[in-house]
Amino acid sequence: MCAVVREKYIDPFTDFGFKWIFGTQEHKELLISFLNDLLELDDKIINIEYRNLEKLGLNVVDRKAIFDIFCTDEKDNNFIVELQRSKQKYFKDRSLYYTSFPIQEQSKKGDWDYKLKKVYFVGILEFDMYKDEPTIKQDDDKYLTKVQLCDVDSKEPFYDKLTYYFIEMPKFKKTEEELSSHLDYWLYMLNNMTELKAIPEKFKEDKLISQAFDIAEFLALSKDEQFAYQQDLKTRLDYKNVMDYAKEMAEKEGLEKGLKEGLKEGLEEGLREGMKNGLKKGKEEGLEEGIEKGAKEKQIEIVKVLIANGVDIEIIISSTGLSREEIDKLKNQRDNY
Repeated sequence: MCAVVREKYIDPFTDFGFKWIFGTQEHKELLISFLNDLLELDDKIINIEYRNLEKLGLNVVDRKAIFDIFCTDEKDNNFIVELQRSKQKYFKDRSLYYTSFPIQEQSKKGDWDYKLKKVYFVGILEFDMYKDEPTIKQDDDKYLTKVQLCDVDSKEPFYDKLTYYFIEMPKFKKTEEELSSHLDYWLYMLNNMTELKAIPEKFKEDKLISQAFDIAEFLALSKDEQFAYQQDLKTRLDYKNVMDYAKEMAEKEGLEKGLKEGLKEGLEEGLREGMKNGLKKGKEEGLEEGIEKGAKEKQIEIVKVLIANGVDIEIIISSTGLSREEIDKLKNQRDNY
C-alpha cells in the first residue's frame, strides 16, 4: 500500500524528492545555483556533470560508497551532496570516507606529482549534528558549519582543497520575512515545502526557486514517478514511526527504571534515616525516662523518712507534690512491713 499524498509539493527530504529536484541532468541549474550560493567560490560553477553514484574501493573486498549526488564542474572540482535524515554513530567518519573516493580516483599512472583537484562535501542534515556531544559547545542558531584542515595554533587553513559544509536544518528557523540571501531561499524552501499550498509571493520573482516549486508539484509527476515517490514517502513515514516508537519506549523504560531506582533509593534512605532518628529519639526518651524514674524513687525515699518521723500528712503532700492516695499507700506498706 502506498502512502496517501495530501501535500501539493513532494517532500524534499525523501530520497526521491531530493534527487528529483537537485539530482537530474534536466534540473542541474538548480543544483548549480544552490552550490554557488553555499560554497563561497571565487569562480562560480558554470556547468556540472553528474557522475556515477556508486564508487568502489581500490580492491574487490573494499567497501563501496553510494552517494546521493556526485558531480564535477568544468574545472574538474568534485562535489558530493548528501541528504542525511537521522544521526549515525559515525556520521563524521562516513563523511571523510566518502571524500576519499574522489581523491583516490585522481591518481595517475606513471609520472604524477600528486596535484589534486578540489573536493567538496555538502551534508544537508535533518538533525542536530552535535546533539549528545557534551564536549562540544552548542549553538542553537548556528545552522551552517564549514570544516577544513587547519593549523591548530594559528587556525589558518592548512589545506583548502578539501572542504565540508554541514547544514543542520532543524536550526534554520528563519521566517519568510527574515530571509536575507538566496541561500536562505533554498533552505526555507527545503524546510517548508510540504507545508506550503502555493509559492510564497517573494519567491515568484526568482526564476530558479519558482522552477523548483513547479518541478516539486506532485500532480506534475507522471504516474510512474508518483508511484515511485509514494513508495519512498511510505518508507520515510514507516522509518519515522519506528524511530518515534523506539524513542517512546526508551523514554518509558527510562521512566520506569528511574522510578524503581528512585523508590529503592528512597526506601533505603528512609530506613537509614528512620534507624538514625529512632536511635536518637530512643536515647533521648530513655534518658528522660531514667531521670524521671530516678527522681521519683528519690522522692519516695524522702516521703518514707518523713512518715517514719511522724510528719503530718498535709505537710508531706504540700512538700512533695504526691497525692494523698500515694502517701497512704506508702504508709500502709510501712505499717504492714
